[in-house]
Amino acid sequence: MGFLVPALEAAAPSILGGLVAGGANAVMGGSNGALSGMLGENNIFQTGLMGQEMAAQQQLDLQATIFDEAMDQQAENMREINTLRDAQMAQRKADDTITKKFIQSIGE
Repeated sequence: MGFLVPALEAAAPSILGGLVAGGANAVMGGSNGALSGMLGENNIFQTGLMGQEMAAQQQLDLQATIFDEAMDQQAENMREINTLRDAQMAQRKADDTITKKFIQSIGE
């Protein structure tokens, strides 16, 4: 067993170098893992923001649709009012004409 000590002494630099390199890789792997985790969290956050933006846009689209429908209904109501007003004016003119003819017939 005495031959192990010289073999270990000879191999010690390469073993220590491997341990240091492995430790550095472990530390770098840890920072890469942390960076990957942060990027993943950022992606989740961005996805959440996009979801909120899409929901807000859908709400705005719904409000715009409701507003457009209300304006269309108001325009239709105004057209109906104008049509009724025109019919009322035509009826008044006809009534005035009948009244004038009646007055003329009384005077004859």
